[in-house]
Amino acid sequence: MFAVDRLLLVGGILLLLGIASSKFSARLGLPVLVLFLAVGMLAGSEGFGGIAFENYTLAHGIGTAALALILFDGGLRTPLSSIRLAWKPSLALATAGVLITSVLTGLAATRILGLSLQEGILLGGIVGSTDAAAVFAVLRSSGLRLRERLSATLEIESGSNDPMAVFLTVGMLQVLLGRMEMGPDLLGLFVLQMAVGALAGVVVGRVGVWAINRIDLDAAGLYPILVSAFGLLAYGLAASLQGSGFLAVYLAGIVLGNRRLVFQRGVLLYHDAAAWLGQIAMFVVLGLLSFPSRLLEVAPQGLALALVLVLVARPLAVFITLLPFRFDLRELAFLSWVGLKGAVPITLATFPLLLGLPQGPLIFNVVFFVVLISAVTQGITLPVFARRLGLQLPTEPQPAVTLEITSLRDVDGDIVEYTVGPESRAAGKRVRDLALPDGVVIALVARGQEFIPPRGSTTLQDDDHVFVVLRSEVRLLVDRIFSGGVGPEKEVPAIVEFPLRGSTTVGELEEFYGIQLDAPAACTLDALLRESLAAERIALGHRIEFGEIALSVRELGEDGEIEQVGLTITSGPGSGAG
Repeated sequence: MFAVDRLLLVGGILLLLGIASSKFSARLGLPVLVLFLAVGMLAGSEGFGGIAFENYTLAHGIGTAALALILFDGGLRTPLSSIRLAWKPSLALATAGVLITSVLTGLAATRILGLSLQEGILLGGIVGSTDAAAVFAVLRSSGLRLRERLSATLEIESGSNDPMAVFLTVGMLQVLLGRMEMGPDLLGLFVLQMAVGALAGVVVGRVGVWAINRIDLDAAGLYPILVSAFGLLAYGLAASLQGSGFLAVYLAGIVLGNRRLVFQRGVLLYHDAAAWLGQIAMFVVLGLLSFPSRLLEVAPQGLALALVLVLVARPLAVFITLLPFRFDLRELAFLSWVGLKGAVPITLATFPLLLGLPQGPLIFNVVFFVVLISAVTQGITLPVFARRLGLQLPTEPQPAVTLEITSLRDVDGDIVEYTVGPESRAAGKRVRDLALPDGVVIALVARGQEFIPPRGSTTLQDDDHVFVVLRSEVRLLVDRIFSGGVGPEKEVPAIVEFPLRGSTTVGELEEFYGIQLDAPAACTLDALLRESLAAERIALGHRIEFGEIALSVRELGEDGEIEQVGLTITSGPGSGAG
């Protein structure tokens, strides 16, 4: 068998084993990343597979490429609302928090491992950041749902603190190799990496949005690849200019993910698969790189260092950097415990080996052991810790399936499939009585094995699959009709004005959207606006506020009747929304 054939065979087997291990991760109570590492270790030269692999250059390349894909996918799925909510504490943790963690861990390493101060801080920098792949994997597999600000802080920190770890690692290696002095040189390197990385990410992301929506490709399957190309371009451009490629690819993902793109659902699905492939490949390869016998040799020192990192360095960094941001003690305790380590430290630990540092093998083995301890202990106990602290929120219902109207490039519309549940506001209601936003159309109802063309008299039943054609801007309001009563309702952004028919009644607003107005239930929005405005002539744009609800005139009929009313919820759910 040719070497390439053998490589493909082994790669396919390892991928299958990695996917199979993810299937059992929840049942075993282990994070998927631990099982991926275990697959690699068992397949290695000291495991059952007997695969001899000690190519640190190849492992570093695979780890870097995989992490770029994971960060890009994380950026694509990070909404601007989360960034606005948590960018300050996240930035503090991603910079000052990583620095404090690294220095404290480095000082401990000098005592525990007998390293020099520079070597100790190098090791501390390698393990100082919270790993994005580890955090995303644990949150996905455990189904853990946290308070919005807490979750946003954790995810944004983990996605944005890798550049700081890379800077500390590269900077300390330059110092140890005599190529740079500690002080102004290191500060200049930090500013250069962050500035170039941020600029490259934002610029490439904006160019990508412009190009993706204007290039007419014959094959729809090329659009996800085109989006990936801009992510890789952001990384490569920043890295070639001595900037942070990881920061660039993450920011490019954020810019692209928060704009409407052609075939956006397909793009997200593709990159979700790419991120999973990256995680499996990265952790399995890094597992292959390990030798259990060498890990056992450093187990006492590794355990001591892991205890300092988890119980002292990370908590102190969290409390010092986040106290100004008014997190309560339970949230600070949880963030202290969620300093998960993963593939980034192992990938960075290959740097000293590649550059021939005398203490490189010791640093690599200790880092690998620390990552295993962190992933197993913190990863397994994360949901339990959240519950004990009272921070875990009820699990949200499965989101409705979205199908893009792929043939219409310039229409911001989707076909959304809702499943009518027993607690849905739509259950038992006729289609004509649903008070859907104006322009929203029910295209099809699937009941069992039957397709039912919807009519006004069609009554929706439990377990019906309802296919709704809508614009993305009204999605959150339509979600309330079909998912209301199941789990907490999502915040409706105040900047969006939802179109409703003027014939919609106050009672229907409360019944289908949970929105309460101080008016008789039978009163229509048309009548309510006329009475409230008390104007001889109603004109487009006239607006009246009812507490946290604002109504405006959007469309008038030939006889002066208000046919379309704009509804704005000015302060989210719970304020005027039941």
